[in-house]
Amino acid sequence: MSTETAFLQAGLESAPLPSTLFRFATAGSVDDGKSTLVGRLLHDSKAILADTLDAVARTSADRGFGGDKGGIDLALLTDGLRAEREQGITIDVAYRYFATDRRSFILADCPGHVQYTKNTVTGASTADAVVVLIDARKGVLEQTRRHLSVLQLLRVAHVIVAVNKIDLVDFSEQVFRDIETDVQKVARELGLGSDGVADLLVVPVSALDGDNVVDRSERTPWYTGPALLEVLETLPAADELEAELESFRFPVQLVIRPQGALAPDAVAGGLDVEAYRDYRAYAGQITEGSVKVGDEVTVLSPGHEPRITRITGIDFAGKELQEAAAPQSVAVRLADEIDIARGDTIAAAGTVRESTADLYASLCWLSPKPLREGQKVLVKHGTRTVQALVRNVTGKLDLATFNVEPASSLELNDIGHAQLRLAAPLPLENYLHHRRTGAFLVIDPIDGNTLAAGLVKDHPGDHEDERYVI
Repeated sequence: MSTETAFLQAGLESAPLPSTLFRFATAGSVDDGKSTLVGRLLHDSKAILADTLDAVARTSADRGFGGDKGGIDLALLTDGLRAEREQGITIDVAYRYFATDRRSFILADCPGHVQYTKNTVTGASTADAVVVLIDARKGVLEQTRRHLSVLQLLRVAHVIVAVNKIDLVDFSEQVFRDIETDVQKVARELGLGSDGVADLLVVPVSALDGDNVVDRSERTPWYTGPALLEVLETLPAADELEAELESFRFPVQLVIRPQGALAPDAVAGGLDVEAYRDYRAYAGQITEGSVKVGDEVTVLSPGHEPRITRITGIDFAGKELQEAAAPQSVAVRLADEIDIARGDTIAAAGTVRESTADLYASLCWLSPKPLREGQKVLVKHGTRTVQALVRNVTGKLDLATFNVEPASSLELNDIGHAQLRLAAPLPLENYLHHRRTGAFLVIDPIDGNTLAAGLVKDHPGDHEDERYVI
């Protein structure tokens, strides 16, 4: 069964139109046409201002792009850095915002060079879907395998493989089907498209001419699936998929205790000062699940036993809510006066396990500085940052076989496994089931630069080892 047939049978094309904001990213090898595809989406969805379009048209004409036809270089709509325009490549993640009559989008155009894989990790980490481009003339490359392995590791909800430049192979169905078969083989090896790890769709497109980007093309009659934009307009966002599956998680960012320090303009507007004299609330963003007034919750603080209390109020932009859900930013009030500070976590009672100082993780290494055993780092998890020590590196992913091979260090763009010892216990949860609370950053304690994006793995057992002192 072809992927487009499976997609249609799944009923996604006829699903109710989602109203949520949808985040997606593009990835692929160098010169696969990512920026051109993004430009085509923006252009054909009428998301480009007239003066911007005129400026791009003038630059395209100055460079002789399009010849006598007077076409425009759509890649210029996203490649904003001077070095990007001079070299014709994407270097940094370019974010663009656009909307159709069905949905609003945030798009991250990621670079394709191997040395910029870290930017792809950045763009894909918050994406509901990722569009991976493949040049129809080249097929699946090592960088394609690298990007697909990153997406599997990050558990991106939807993966769309766009076989671009289909016009340069005379819209050949055989070429497309061969690439589709290779993609499905790699996906099976990684576990993509099965066991709830993303859904996968392969679409033939021509970013330059617009075939199957916004509208279905008559030049690919053998393809019966939806155009790329149709897919993006109908896929459910990750928050929609996970809302009913995840329990309430709320990392505290700020304790609000105004007392007499209420804003003068609010007081002048009639705010009751007495009502806020004993006001105490905890502000932050709900990272998972939902909460209602009256719900029982657990407060997790380093050095303290978990404490049980109850939600007595939820405040949002001057209003009181009865219920709130991820990813809303709110202030919650509790029934008991508990010592809570930034970095503590409020969670649904009975759904969290004991905090631990042993961190077992998968790491996407993003720094030219290698990771070594015994190295001291900082770990940022939610709103808390703690010191940590790298106890050992247990292996790294071989992109040719997708097997984890023995390793003692990680280099730039490596994907590997490591064990860290934390200076203070954290409420760590497996990324497999908690995409937000199971993620963390590894930071250089000297210069503050990000060294790696980390994903929490299950604790393999009691491996207490006091050889290291932080």
